[in-house]
Amino acid sequence: MSTTVASRIAPSKAVNPHDAALEGTLERHPYLRNRNLRFESRDGRVILRGKVNSYYQKVMAQEIVRRLEGVDVIENQLEVTWS
Repeated sequence: MSTTVASRIAPSKAVNPHDAALEGTLERHPYLRNRNLRFESRDGRVILRGKVNSYYQKVMAQEIVRRLEGVDVIENQLEVTWS
């Protein structure tokens, strides 16, 4: 299983091109950048983890991942903090 952290602080830990594409897509999105999101990917399954400020951001992250080639299943475990 591959685990990657998309963050404004941590350097990329992506180990395969699919993870690098996923990380880059999340970091570039204006509603999600600087959000310290994490994901795990394996065999077409992506698990999203971390904290976001709204339900909209949670859904937006899932929809961004859904558009990527090779993603078959998304488990959205993002927590909405409402801060």
